[in-house]
This record gives sequence, structure tokens and C-alpha cells, in this order.
Amino acid sequence: MKIIKILLGLLVTLAALIVIGGMLLPSEQHVERSVVVEADPAEVFALVNDFREFNKWSPWAEYDPDGTRYEFGGPAAGVGSTMSWSSEHPNVGSGMQEIVDSQPDSMVRTRLTFDGFDTPSYATFELEPTDGGTRVTWSFDANLDNMVGRYMGLMMDNWVGADYERGLERLKELAET
Repeated sequence: MKIIKILLGLLVTLAALIVIGGMLLPSEQHVERSVVVEADPAEVFALVNDFREFNKWSPWAEYDPDGTRYEFGGPAAGVGSTMSWSSEHPNVGSGMQEIVDSQPDSMVRTRLTFDGFDTPSYATFELEPTDGGTRVTWSFDANLDNMVGRYMGLMMDNWVGADYERGLERLKELAET
């Protein structure tokens, strides 16, 4: 009986530590990667401001090239343009993104909604002219409104960052050819 009380006490203490630890984790996550592309900002802008160009360089397009279904809506490019996707592949999933801000040759911001998550996330492409090209900074911002999400946020930089690096390299190759 004494062992059961000790085990129960340890379980309650462990559960309390997990809950308190989750409450102390940051609720906002920011991931950012950059690359210098040897192309004019206008050329890079055309690739990131049009969802119909997205899969030419997207890091996720290669995960499920034949199984992912896409739908495009709104204008062909710029604010209001949308892309929905659906895939059984765990690295792709399902969701939608919409361009919510677009500044010619300098910035594109999208709102992302993923199936199974209530709170939208945002991705931003900032384009900065440099000697001989354009510095492209791709960032991801998420508000993690629950404890499970906050624990997942501890791995967000590794998960999203690796895909962003691969996507930026593909974008660089495409823009430079």
C-alpha cells in the first residue's frame, strides 16, 4: 500500500511538472532562413508571389509529387491568391495558404491554416537587393495556443528550418537558371 501511495505521488508530481513546464514554454515560435540568389528581386518576387509557381521550388512538393491534390483560387498572384493542398503523406498533410500582403519586389506574406489546427500561422518572404542579387529571407511565425503545441514548438526550428533551407536552395537554382 505504501508503494502505491509513493507511485501515485510521483505520478501526480510528474504530471504537475509537465503542465507547469508547458505553461512556461513560449507560445510564439519564429523560424527564419536566408539565401542570396543571383537574380533580380523582380525575378524572385515572381516566383514567391504566385502559388502556381510554388511547387517548382517548394520543399514539400517532392514528398508526395503524385498524391498531393492542389486547388488554386482568387487572383493568379498577389493579395487574395490562395492554394489549398491535400495529401495522405505525413510530411505534407492538408491545409490552405493565402497571400495577405504583397509588396512588389520586396515582400510577400501568407497566412497558413493547417487541418487540425485552429490558429493560423504566417510565412513571410523578404527580398533585399544585394550586390549581384537578392537576399531572400523566408520566415515562419506560429502562435502555439495549447500546451502540446508549446512542446512541439521546441522542435519547430529543426522541422521547419530544414525544409526552408531545402526550399530556398531550390528557389535559388530556379531563379538563377
